[in-house]
Amino acid sequence: MTDLLDVNVWLALADENHDHHSKAIDYWQNESSSEIAFCRVTALGFLRLSTHPSVLSHPLTPKEAWDIYQLYRSEAGVGYIDDTVAVDPDFRTLSCEINFPHHLWTDPYLAALARFKNCRVVSFDADFSRFSPLSFLHLSA
Repeated sequence: MTDLLDVNVWLALADENHDHHSKAIDYWQNESSSEIAFCRVTALGFLRLSTHPSVLSHPLTPKEAWDIYQLYRSEAGVGYIDDTVAVDPDFRTLSCEINFPHHLWTDPYLAALARFKNCRVVSFDADFSRFSPLSFLHLSA
């Protein structure tokens, strides 16, 4: 099974001063699947947030962000999951539940994509537990 990492895991891996860096490294070395993946949403999220001045201890330049992204992509076992509109019905269902929080749009998309592609979502965000059934590894701090 492929692990689809949430953006928060990629960010923690990239910043040795991040509060969750050691937990992210422990996951990478001891708990990860043999296949780990980005998708368009997580790649864009990593590129955008890693260059934001308040997210990492040292915000990256766009070139540095691209270099780190490409470094991860060149690692053995790190791949890319193509997006597909076939996830839209499940994405719609997950995002139209009663009292859906407006700030969680990315989460139901990743959950729907993971369910469609038979992946495990890995995140520091416990909100993914709301999407059942979903193979989910919560990296608690």
